[in-house]
Amino acid sequence: MKYAIVEISGKQFWIESGKYYNFNRIPTELGKEISLNRILLVNNNGEILIGKPFLSNVKVTGRVLEHLRDRKKIVYKMRPKKKTRKKQGHRQELTRVLIENISIN
Repeated sequence: MKYAIVEISGKQFWIESGKYYNFNRIPTELGKEISLNRILLVNNNGEILIGKPFLSNVKVTGRVLEHLRDRKKIVYKMRPKKKTRKKQGHRQELTRVLIENISIN
C-alpha cells in the first residue's frame, strides 16, 4: 500500500492515489494540475521515508475537480449575566482535489 502524509493549508492529510480530498480553498481554475511539495512521510509498500522536516525527492500530483462550500457551522457567543448573545453561521470555502500520482525520484 502506497500512501503519503502531506501538509497543506495548515493541516496534515493521509493521501492515497486515486482518491479525492477536500482542502481549504486553493486559488486555481478547475481542471488544473497541482503539485504538493510539503510531504512529511511516504510509505512505499513497507519502505518508509520520513522527512526532516520535508521530503524533497517525492512528488505528489493532483487535479482540481471543483470548488465548493462546507456545511454551515453555527458560532454562538454568550456572556452570562449580561444579556448579550451573538449567533453567526460560517461556511468554509473548499477545493476538491483528486490525487493522481505519488512518485519517488
